[in-house]
Amino acid sequence: MRIFNPTFGLSATSAEKVSLKPVNWQTDAIALMSNSKPNARELLEGIRGKLSAHRQVENIKFMAKNSASQPAPKELIQDIAKNYRAAILALGD
Repeated sequence: MRIFNPTFGLSATSAEKVSLKPVNWQTDAIALMSNSKPNARELLEGIRGKLSAHRQVENIKFMAKNSASQPAPKELIQDIAKNYRAAILALGD
C-alpha cells in the first residue's frame, strides 16, 4: 500500500524543493474514494451531502477501485494525486 500525505510529500530524489500549502476545505478539489465494498458509495454520498451545506460540491468527485479484493490501479492513484488536493476514503461494509 502506498499512502500519499500532502503535508509531507514523498522524499525528493534530487535537491529540488517542493512547496506545499494546506488544503482549503472550502474550495479545493476533493476525491471521494470508494474501496468498492457494499455501502461505501452511500457513505461517500452522505459525506458529499454534508459538505454541500458548507461549500460548492462541483469539484468533489467520486472515484472507485475496480474491485474490493484488488488494490487500486497505479493510474487511479496517480490521477487522484495529480488532480485533487485531498481524498476522503470510504471503507464500507
